[in-house]
Amino acid sequence: MTDAYIPAATILLLRDEPDFEVLMVERHADIAFAGGAMVFPGGRMEKSDQDPAWAALCDGYCEAPEDERAPRIAAIREAFEETGILLARRDGEMLGKDGVQFEGLRKTVEVQDEEFFKLIKREGLTLALDQLRLFARWRPPKEATHKRFDTWFFAAKAPDRQSARADGGEATDIVWTTPAGVIADKEAGRRKMIFPTARNVELLGVSRCASEALAYAETRQIRPIMPAREERDGVQYVTIPKDLGYPVTEELLETAFRI
Repeated sequence: MTDAYIPAATILLLRDEPDFEVLMVERHADIAFAGGAMVFPGGRMEKSDQDPAWAALCDGYCEAPEDERAPRIAAIREAFEETGILLARRDGEMLGKDGVQFEGLRKTVEVQDEEFFKLIKREGLTLALDQLRLFARWRPPKEATHKRFDTWFFAAKAPDRQSARADGGEATDIVWTTPAGVIADKEAGRRKMIFPTARNVELLGVSRCASEALAYAETRQIRPIMPAREERDGVQYVTIPKDLGYPVTEELLETAFRI
């Protein structure tokens, strides 16, 4: 990772009932980057996510690759801030409906990220890092004019009986959607998605259920993706490598990042 990139993490929360769906949030229209677009819950990695003291409060911390530990913590924290879903255990059991008791602390964590560590420790919880699977990693090209995030994409099954609730700030709407459904909404102009999000939704749609998607993530080749520009017959495209399993590997430049 170079100093030119801002480290970030996002998470694809999956469920199988009533259908194979992924949780997506609509970003507030006034946010500078991807305002009004459908994205997965996520955000920049904070210094507090890198605190080695997390080792005692995480399941799977030592087993995770060292460079993935802080991004996994960041992904879980951001999901809690934006959706209220908390991937954590108490006494070895994943939080269910009891996770709603922390609803009032979401804004506190959003404003002061270090409060997340205090919350988990105070409540006797452990973050379920072992439930996350690396799904993808994307970096924008060097000529990108927007903020350049080095983004880790993780996938995990959403905890049973936890309900997602928009924070009313960065996330103005939350939807459970099938991959095909949100792509159809994008193509019809009902929803907006930038190039990396659309490609990862399509990649998710290769699988038929959450367990299949997680298993595929474990076996598929994953390396950092940096989209490139390519011109053919006077038309410019944004492209990605064709050997990483993505069913769609290019889009017209004029639509790839249009919001």
